[in-house]
Order: sequence, then C-alpha cells, then structure tokens
Amino acid sequence: MKNTFSILFIAFLFVGCQQNIKPVDISKINGYWEIEKVVFDAGKDKNYGMNESYDFFKIDNNKGIRKKVMPQLDGTFLVNDVYESVTVRFADDKVFLDYSTPYMKWSEELIALSAEELVLLNKEKIEYHYKKTTPINLLGDGKTAK
Repeated sequence: MKNTFSILFIAFLFVGCQQNIKPVDISKINGYWEIEKVVFDAGKDKNYGMNESYDFFKIDNNKGIRKKVMPQLDGTFLVNDVYESVTVRFADDKVFLDYSTPYMKWSEELIALSAEELVLLNKEKIEYHYKKTTPINLLGDGKTAK
C-alpha cells in the first residue's frame, strides 16, 4: 500500500510539472535553435558541444518551415532550398509539430517551450533538447546578421 501511494504521488507530481503550451506560445519557436542534448528512452544522454548546423523555424498561424542552416564566422548562415513543412497541431492537451517533405511525414510532441528552451519528443521516445541561439560574429566588423 505504501509503495502504491508513493508511485501515485510521483505520477501526479510528474503530470503537474508538465508544461501547458498554449497557442500564444508557439511564436517562441521562431528563430535559430542549437541542439544541446539528446535523451534516449533508456535514460542515456548524449551532450553536444559545438554544432555545425542549427535548426531554423519560421511558423505563422500554426504553419511554417524548419530548415538546417550552417552558421558562419561573419554572422551569416549558409542555407539551401531544402526545408520541411511544419504544422502545429493541438490534441488532447498536447502539442505536436507535424512535418512533411515530398518523401515522408512524421510528428514530434512539443514537451517544453520557452524563449530559451525547446524540447521535442519523437515516436521512438527520444527527447531533443535545444537552446535558442544567435548568429556568431567573430570578425568584429560591427555588422549584424540578417
């Protein structure tokens, strides 16, 4: 009985701490995100130091794109024409990002979202933790990136 109560208490605590993401929060996704770590279902973590590419999101009215961009030392990004269409879907008190390309479709659950943090969960129960990032400018030329 004592173990059952403990398990229920922990379950309620976990559910109570889960972020409730609202439609107004979705605009926080827009911008550049650098992967910080990946948490696998078995509890293992893979931490990332420096990344060669960032994920760029541009979402308006629950539709938009995600594309990979490569930061350059002058504060610009190398980009190509490859992107994934993104649709935000609200279902059963959860938020999903539905992706599509000409070749496939998939979804990720939006677990946490703030101005500085983004956490996505895929169907394999792998969590992707991102941190908001800005362009790098090591040249010190005073120019700002677009």
